[in-house]
Amino acid sequence: MAVPKRKTTKSRSGKRRSHIKVNVKNIIEDKKSGEYRLSHHMDLKTGFYKGRQVLDPKE
Repeated sequence: MAVPKRKTTKSRSGKRRSHIKVNVKNIIEDKKSGEYRLSHHMDLKTGFYKGRQVLDPKE
């Protein structure tokens, strides 16, 4: 059975886990409605995207 010869240090295990993190969502406040939404996404309440009407607004 394979057994590690030495204890893995905190820094080495930290380097291995450096890419494991919580990604922050890019939430912005809409200029027209004041609602929060993801950037590069359409505002579902008003139906606007990049300043123009894309869909009819939801009720």
